[in-house]
Amino acid sequence: MPRVRAVFLSDLHLGTRACQAERLLAFMKEHPAESVYLLGDIVDFWAMGRSLHWAGSHNTVVQKLLRRARRGEQVIIVPGNHDEALRDYCGSDFGGIRLEREWIHESADGRRFLLVHGDEFDHVTRYHKWVALLGDTSYNILVRMNLWISWFRRQLGLRGHWSLAGYAKRRVKTALEYLFEFEGNVLRAVRAKGLDGVICGHVHWAKIHEHDGLLYANCGDWVDSCTAIVEHLDGRLEVVEWTEDALDSGQRTDAQEVLT
Repeated sequence: MPRVRAVFLSDLHLGTRACQAERLLAFMKEHPAESVYLLGDIVDFWAMGRSLHWAGSHNTVVQKLLRRARRGEQVIIVPGNHDEALRDYCGSDFGGIRLEREWIHESADGRRFLLVHGDEFDHVTRYHKWVALLGDTSYNILVRMNLWISWFRRQLGLRGHWSLAGYAKRRVKTALEYLFEFEGNVLRAVRAKGLDGVICGHVHWAKIHEHDGLLYANCGDWVDSCTAIVEHLDGRLEVVEWTEDALDSGQRTDAQEVLT
């Protein structure tokens, strides 16, 4: 019997040094599911155009997803802006893995959620791509710096994950304004479609909250925060943060949970 009903992942960024594929594999092993939804930026074609880094663990992630599809799990990819080339193949099936431009997921308790990556609601990505590329480069620098910070924390015996990129987002006013604008844009589209909420990625900020009767859920990423959203068998949605402690112990830690 599956441990959870559905797993929602985004922003794996396979093909980059920052991709935390080993942690992702440990998370996937602990979370068999009926459905797996990959909500964009699964393979980072932007970064691979500059410098390719495809580790053996990246191959293993792909193999595990194909194996899940062969075993009968529903596996759906909704491409994002970093893997937008895949959008040309939406509606196709590759080894049991389906590509879709967007998807409607119905939870066990009857709620209907829009599944998208989210870049289509990001005005910077849509209309100022050079700014998006600059922001992507800056973010990658912070993530690489965080690898050294994490190493020093381990040497000092400090446990748990601390994110430099996340700290910068929380402290920089313009970053917060950008995140709030993004959420607002997504939720307006959800309301227009008559749905109950959205599950997306893109902004690398894991979160579940309600706003004016609609549920906003963001998966986070697997380059920095190592977070995912799971749907339990009763329809509850939860953010799961797969920290270093969780990797060591084989157990997860809960970032937050919504009981609605």
